[in-house]
Amino acid sequence: MEQHTRCLIIGSGPAGYTSAIYAGRAGISPVLYEGMEPGGQLTTTTEIENYPGFENGIDANMLMASMKGQAARFGADIRSGRIARVDLSERPFTLEDEKGNIIKAETVIIATGAVAKYLGLPSEQKFKGLGVSACATCDGFFYRKKVVAVVGGGDTACEEATYLANLCSKVYMIVRRDVFRASKAMQERVAATSNIEVLWNCNTQEVLGDESGVTGVRILRKDGKVFDIKVDGFFLGIGHHPNSDLFREWVNTDENGYIITEGKTSRTNVEGVFAAGDVQDPDYRQAVTAAASGCRAALDVERFLNAHTSK
Repeated sequence: MEQHTRCLIIGSGPAGYTSAIYAGRAGISPVLYEGMEPGGQLTTTTEIENYPGFENGIDANMLMASMKGQAARFGADIRSGRIARVDLSERPFTLEDEKGNIIKAETVIIATGAVAKYLGLPSEQKFKGLGVSACATCDGFFYRKKVVAVVGGGDTACEEATYLANLCSKVYMIVRRDVFRASKAMQERVAATSNIEVLWNCNTQEVLGDESGVTGVRILRKDGKVFDIKVDGFFLGIGHHPNSDLFREWVNTDENGYIITEGKTSRTNVEGVFAAGDVQDPDYRQAVTAAASGCRAALDVERFLNAHTSK
């Protein structure tokens, strides 16, 4: 089956759904593919307390379900499944979903997000959302005056640790080497923070917990010593991987795979292809900033379509 659409949105996090809301209201009738994780990375957390408009917070899945419903109300054709192949060499672009359906799209919004890098421990996955987090800004508030651990030795880990140190009574940093990989400025910031303790030459062997969530971390030091520390939360600070692999043959990315957009717009180097959300944002990675970039992408699409003769 082959279908033609004026706008195809790939991804269903805050960026994707917001793009669909704005494109739908503009009468573009977008098609949106939700991907492997409907609702995006946000659905891996529980309650969101920093999304504007919800004084007492809101359940993450409820927020994404509401965004989805709003997009559908404005005429977005929302489909489960993922886009498996793309050809962005010429307009209309040719894309194929995992069932073999062909979509010809005049414009494409890439909103596939990014995934946090994890250590690969079964216990880490077991307590994901129950004390294991990859976003201090998202979840740090829940650990006010508590003890947490951050794994990693780069800028991301140092930034997470110093942020958490303003909220928590103590922050352990678990660093596998005897030095940081972080910039000098970030190293100095960690050193100047009295309630951060760095555990050098250490690897996480296991995240400990019970039915209520994380209770500690089992650590293997380089000299062979194994010891446990008591913590209430365990934060990953080893980076993110943008879901841009499918598009790299055509769109420009930075050294880490984040799609490069032009200035304050969502435009990529391919005319008619736009990017929104975490797939093009290595810095902020928040639901509200992703939603804002989804808005920009839809407005950019509307202007592009108005300036070009539809085929």
